[in-house]
Amino acid sequence: MFIQTEATPNPATLKFLPGRPVLENGTLDMPTLEAASQSPLALRLFEVPNVGGVFFGSDFIAVTKTDGDWQQMKPAILGAIMEHYMSGAPLVASDAHVENTAADEFFDAKDAETVATIKDLIETRVRPAVAGDGGDITFRGYKEGIVYLNMRGACSGCPSSTATLKHGIQNLLRHFVPDVIEVRPM
Repeated sequence: MFIQTEATPNPATLKFLPGRPVLENGTLDMPTLEAASQSPLALRLFEVPNVGGVFFGSDFIAVTKTDGDWQQMKPAILGAIMEHYMSGAPLVASDAHVENTAADEFFDAKDAETVATIKDLIETRVRPAVAGDGGDITFRGYKEGIVYLNMRGACSGCPSSTATLKHGIQNLLRHFVPDVIEVRPM
């Protein structure tokens, strides 16, 4: 098994690509050891010193560090991922909460058409780019011209996430949806 690694725009997060699907649907963000109890692999990764968060995407695992040097942490993380896949153990527990993008959304019914356009742009143009950087971004709500988004994985806490939101995503949405005034993180 060969696992590739990629840097992300967030210097505290590294992306690991095991060369096979990680999650078939959705994403799973485990920013704490308690949240990691949903996944045997995440628990194993939290045993590596200085691991502070684990995020599963469709074909990648993003690991966020609290401190330390990637050069020293990377071999232990690669070993944990390889051992997990070789063991045949499930990636997530059967009762794990994989993020459903439609959960807890809020918007006025009169804005349904605008929201559908916003969600389509996020799904087709924003999420693939953000996943390429080891994270995920999901629609959470729309109210009075303001789009609320949730950023997870490498995007959460990334120094460039504000620029991504304000200059990238906000400009894209404003271009295609004139009713959008602003984009805010949630």
